[in-house]
Amino acid sequence: MRQIVNTANGGYDILKLQEVPDLVPKPKELVVDVKASGINFADILARKGQYPDGPDKPCVMGYEVSGIVSEVGDSINDQWIGKNVIATTRFKGQAEQVAVQPHQVFEKPQQLSFEEAAAIPVNYLTAYILIVVMGSLQPNESILIHNVGGGVGVAALDIAQHIGATTYGTASQRKHDFLDKRGLDYAIDYRNNDWYDVLMELTDDKGVELITDPLGGKEWKRSYKALRSTGRLGMFGISSASEGTQGGVKGMWNMFKTLLQMPFYHPLPLLNKNKGVFGVNLGHLWHESQKAELWIDTLLEGVEDGWVNPRVDKVFEFENVGNAHRYIEQRKNIGKVILVP
Repeated sequence: MRQIVNTANGGYDILKLQEVPDLVPKPKELVVDVKASGINFADILARKGQYPDGPDKPCVMGYEVSGIVSEVGDSINDQWIGKNVIATTRFKGQAEQVAVQPHQVFEKPQQLSFEEAAAIPVNYLTAYILIVVMGSLQPNESILIHNVGGGVGVAALDIAQHIGATTYGTASQRKHDFLDKRGLDYAIDYRNNDWYDVLMELTDDKGVELITDPLGGKEWKRSYKALRSTGRLGMFGISSASEGTQGGVKGMWNMFKTLLQMPFYHPLPLLNKNKGVFGVNLGHLWHESQKAELWIDTLLEGVEDGWVNPRVDKVFEFENVGNAHRYIEQRKNIGKVILVP
């Protein structure tokens, strides 16, 4: 089989497609022949050496796949063989085969293509935890979704609309028509306007109850400021640290600057202002597989009920993985970017 290997830290040229032996399942594993694999911003950071949770190089990234079970270990019911599935992976998902355990595998809804199915695990799980599990968004409340045109952003919009909350979102102007048709109540062009000023004007200087923020750095301060009383800030990334295509010294300097700009939240101001802050990192939830199974089951029910609608923006073949990284870095995607063998 072939897999996409991060051979070092750096630009697109360090991504190599390499041939390795086919997988043989251990007794408690299933082997999935991958039809589609998700790509996320964490993969961009990992390529540059800016992702602290990433494996040592050389490595294969990838947290989510869809495909067909081709082989099972001795302890697994062979009725799985031939089933179309979605699987979560702790790295190694950007390959033609993955080996996973039963709690990582879910039957793919028939109405979803393999590409659409691979868009669910990371984006929708992240959004669900941010909005429902920890954000506790209510129908009478409002939410600001930063980067609402991205993969997690579109997933968050689906979930917030299902709840019935008022939705605000930051996105470049060219994405506004799509977001309007998708049902976003208020789109904010963050490139040509100060999103904070626009949001406060739209909300009569009240702010919103929930903000999902993958930006990091100084933007976390501004997002916290934009919360109204009883508001919550959900932080789940530091995409503002990733400027340019290269890693190395410049990349580390960008990361250092972002870290310096991050706020510290002291308990007393949180008490006095009636505000809350929390963080979400899927990579640190592998020990909570029972919870993750319940959350994914809920989202797959959402597919059946029609309120989960994964949006695949563009599909790249494995050979063109560098172009996929570039496409995401240039903020061109509206929804999910997918890799296919």
